[in-house]
Amino acid sequence: MCTRYLGFFLLVWFPGMLHAQSAAEPCSAPSLNGGYSVPDEETYPHESKLLYSCDNGLKPAVEGWWATSTCENGKWSHDPQCINETSCLPPTTPNAVYNVNPEGWYEEGDKIRIKCLEGYEHKDRHATAVCQNGAWPSLPVCERSIESCSEPPKMPHAVIINMKSQEVFAEGSQLLYECEDGFTTDGEEEKKIYCLYGNWTKGSPCRPSSSTGSNEGDSGTFQSISVDKCGRFPLVENGIPTENGRLSLKYTCNDFYKLVGPPIVVCYRNGMWSDVPICKDTSCRVDTTRYPELKPAGIKILRDGETMELACTDVWTFDNFSKFSCKNGRVESTECCNRAQFRLGIC
Repeated sequence: MCTRYLGFFLLVWFPGMLHAQSAAEPCSAPSLNGGYSVPDEETYPHESKLLYSCDNGLKPAVEGWWATSTCENGKWSHDPQCINETSCLPPTTPNAVYNVNPEGWYEEGDKIRIKCLEGYEHKDRHATAVCQNGAWPSLPVCERSIESCSEPPKMPHAVIINMKSQEVFAEGSQLLYECEDGFTTDGEEEKKIYCLYGNWTKGSPCRPSSSTGSNEGDSGTFQSISVDKCGRFPLVENGIPTENGRLSLKYTCNDFYKLVGPPIVVCYRNGMWSDVPICKDTSCRVDTTRYPELKPAGIKILRDGETMELACTDVWTFDNFSKFSCKNGRVESTECCNRAQFRLGIC
């Protein structure tokens, strides 16, 4: 009986082992031009490691004068290859992103443009880097904006429900929150807090709901009433209330300004207004005299989201220009290129 069960077990187990072994494919020897590998074989088993280095004037396409690649089911963990010593590997840019070259490295003279993440800005307005002799001298730095916010403070009886895992929030960021069971916000205010000039707004507090029998005292102070009970409407510089309801006001901003903060404002029973928004100037002013590569044309004003072409000093008889974009009050610009370069995407 035991022999029969053992035979059945082997019939089930052994084909599975054969399948697992056949699924792990070996790797062919890489085509390593200008270099040598150890060990030097025609094929390499799954999970075997290949060490390689390069001839004089060349270097591996990863950090170090020698490199290791691992065979992973028929493919190398990175394709072993040797590149010119004057080429550059992708730089490390904290709090920033850039378009990565699909080849994995950059030739000497290649230029990259660094884009800072939300909540960060370029130090000294320096946004580009050029590969020079195998290195990236003067790599741009993205530093935290003084108008950004850290993680929001603890809110009693509430939790943030849409916060991503991040340490810095750009100005104008908004977060939603929900109250603990048995608690609620009074009135018609949205359950949101906003990042304004480096600080979070307080938001409507979570108070014991009426079902708990706690309607008296301090909680009643934050119940909303008709807006005519609070006197004059709050003044929002460069903004006006466009919808005057019986229980709330809704603000909008003038041209060139962006509303940041709660658009709905209510009157509390204690005669105070809830948090009011601000109208932030999100336009951009480009003083062409401060850009040596541009032809002087005075000061240009761009709306938020607008892009403008500004003429550059002619080089090699071509008409060159730079594209300036305005994003939330900050200026971004390209290098001076001609239209053919823009069409080919090399500028």
